[in-house]
Amino acid sequence: MRRQLTGAIAAPGMALGRARLVQPNIFHVDTTPLRSEEVEAEIEHLHMALDTARQELHELRGKLHGALAREVGDFIDAHSLLLDDQELLRGLDELVRVGHYRAGAALKLQRDRLAAVFDAMNDPYLKSRGEDIDQVIGRVMAALQQQASAEERKLASRVGEILVSDTVAPADMANYTGHGLLGVVGSAGSVYSHSAILARSFNLPMLVGVRDALSAINDDDLVLVDGEKGEVIVHPTAQDLQRYRTWQREAANEGRRLARLAHAPTKTRDGVHLRLFANAEQSSDIAQARNRGADGIGLYRSEFLFLRQRGLPGEEEQFIAYRDVLLGMGGLPVTIRTLDLGADKADAAGLVIRGEDNPALGVRGVRLSLRYPDVFSAQLRAILRAGVYGTVRILVPMVTHAGEMAAVRALVRQAREDLRRQGHELPERIDIGAMIEVPAAAIGVRSILEKSDFLAIGTNDLAQYVLAADRNNDALGDLYDPLHPALLRVLGHVISAARRAGKPVSLCGEIAGDPIYAPMLVALGLCEFSMHPSQLLRVRDKLANLDHGMLRALAPSLVRCYTRDAVEEQLREALERH
Repeated sequence: MRRQLTGAIAAPGMALGRARLVQPNIFHVDTTPLRSEEVEAEIEHLHMALDTARQELHELRGKLHGALAREVGDFIDAHSLLLDDQELLRGLDELVRVGHYRAGAALKLQRDRLAAVFDAMNDPYLKSRGEDIDQVIGRVMAALQQQASAEERKLASRVGEILVSDTVAPADMANYTGHGLLGVVGSAGSVYSHSAILARSFNLPMLVGVRDALSAINDDDLVLVDGEKGEVIVHPTAQDLQRYRTWQREAANEGRRLARLAHAPTKTRDGVHLRLFANAEQSSDIAQARNRGADGIGLYRSEFLFLRQRGLPGEEEQFIAYRDVLLGMGGLPVTIRTLDLGADKADAAGLVIRGEDNPALGVRGVRLSLRYPDVFSAQLRAILRAGVYGTVRILVPMVTHAGEMAAVRALVRQAREDLRRQGHELPERIDIGAMIEVPAAAIGVRSILEKSDFLAIGTNDLAQYVLAADRNNDALGDLYDPLHPALLRVLGHVISAARRAGKPVSLCGEIAGDPIYAPMLVALGLCEFSMHPSQLLRVRDKLANLDHGMLRALAPSLVRCYTRDAVEEQLREALERH
């Protein structure tokens, strides 16, 4: 019988497939006590499962490249550390040896103990980290079953499936996508989570907050995910299937229409030209940016060089990578963000400071770079040398005050002098800009502008810091909101300050590539957007239907709004009038 469920749209689109349920919190285990003579064999069975889980994570880590390595690698490394946690391992061994629990029962009991500790925490962020325990224990449980039957793993990796779970770890999202996953349904989760961002990058329809998903959907049920209406249809009718086929035809036509915009100018309905840049970090991103008519690379993430290998990349290796990007863009401007590592990210180079209580507020970005001037100078030298092959700009992440920009400029001057003495050809000028993602930098933006040639706003972190809300925390999904009036005022302040100073300002956070937020950003005065290459055509199409003058006139009243609803209402009414 047909059943309709609703949820929040994390990634648009539609998909039809067989449901594959993943329920890491539900364990069906053998609770029969072990006989004494079975204990050692069960210990070996448990350790084999732990080793299998470690190997799976290691192999998945090795398969990741580019943006996936940056976004997903952190979670894989965190789960790997949990699998090596001595307290967890001793507890499991003790349950088997002393309590005569079977491996699955020991895993379930240890999971329940740890979950109770996390559930008792008052801090919503720490409470939410309990899902890491679920995901790790679930992986080991799967490994136990896998050793008993290889068919289970084969079944889980079938193509043409809709993943149905409570939440989906980014690592699993990447893994399932490699096996032909069609869509995702989460009973919990946030539309701003890392997994949601990956789903949008993969063009996978995804709904979150579908409360009854795990109880209303069974394995192998035919499921239609409607990421346009925010619905999940279980056992769709002929009418539902006809609607899906109609959507497929329309989506194909829309794709062909958007393709014709690949090299069209980006301008609003009233003729105001805007600029669309691409975020990139690998050759495929560069090719896609060129093919879709990007005005350049607005954010080139250099840290992938530091993440993909053990040890530090040398100046020559970095120079070749940056040179190739500039050549690939054929003279269009490329903005290279300097090393943006922190203790919350995987670090193969061994630079980050371990054991920070709050790594998101710790030694990261330019703070880390200035602690290692030799490493930083090597990167700056490589960028300067590559600058003769095209137009390059240097973007400094996690800036808090103008003094950091002054320190970076001093290092750039010294690197330039050293390279000249060594006979290197150098560009006459390289612009140096600050990334505004710290509230202090936004508030004190005028002093930072004095030491900067341009600004780039990183709204992913800025929104988290302004709103004190982790975008991956389900409990804070209503609070983490790009249309929050406080965030609008901060964005408006930064954009206005840059415009008054006569210096370019771009926005390279997630909302830059979301057509929903284009009217708001245009109203605030933004003229340069930087986004994932896959979003370029959709945003260009959206901007072509906006009236720049009307939206700019709306800005003063938008920043005076006190609620999100008021912001949405003003934008909706203005767009309807025009």
